Amino acid sequence: MRILGIDPGLAVTGFGVIDGSGRPTVVRFGDVRTPARAPEPVRLQRIHAHVQELIRELAPDMLAVEQLFFNKNTRSAMAVGQARGVILLAAAQAGLEIHEFTPLEVKLAVTGQGRATKDQVAYMVKALRGLDEVPKPDDAADALAVALTCAQTAATKRRWGDALK
Repeated sequence: MRILGIDPGLAVTGFGVIDGSGRPTVVRFGDVRTPARAPEPVRLQRIHAHVQELIRELAPDMLAVEQLFFNKNTRSAMAVGQARGVILLAAAQAGLEIHEFTPLEVKLAVTGQGRATKDQVAYMVKALRGLDEVPKPDDAADALAVALTCAQTAATKRRWGDALK
């Protein structure tokens, strides 16, 4: 099972790809950056095109994306929501299974602490996957954490499904 994890953002969208569900291995991670001065539709098109390319190139079985977390800045929440929209569109166009996780679910799954900091999440991604360094940028580490949450959830569902048969 190959999972493409996404941490959506208009300025920076992190991505991380893992293989497997029991002890998944990291395939690739990075980010998509959009120019701050570019019009919003151009930035969204760039994110959509890049996610389409990742899907074509890395052939994931599913996409895991962080759900929108509303904070006090509704303008940035709207921009993140639009970025999520084009990411979900690319996944749907490719026929991928889509899973969404809240930031709390991701932090809890990766660190065991729902209020973990970004640094703690990044460190645990490094430690859990035996990476030499903490994934950079933070958005890529967050995307890997989303993918790992999806893998962990899928493995748990399989175990419970087997147990209930």
